[in-house]
Amino acid sequence: MQANDAQTLVLCALCDGPLHGYAINAAIEKLTGKRLGVGSLYGALTRLEAKELIEPLGEVARTRPVQLTPRGREVLEQELRSMARVAAAGLKSLGLSPA
Repeated sequence: MQANDAQTLVLCALCDGPLHGYAINAAIEKLTGKRLGVGSLYGALTRLEAKELIEPLGEVARTRPVQLTPRGREVLEQELRSMARVAAAGLKSLGLSPA
């Protein structure tokens, strides 16, 4: 999995509200059927926070939840729309209809 893929999955997991690392990975597993490795997950969180796409809420019961920033929502929407265009074109090339 590419670094940008992990970041996109983290942003998707945070769409419904703030989560901490373990809960983010559980949401990713529910979405994809697989969990990210610890290094991939926390590397993605570090990069997303540095880009100001997510922000920490402070420590809560020994966890550190994060949430999407408004910019994070914008970036995720752009990425998902781009992915949808690519998927639709690929499916069309294969003679298939989008789901």
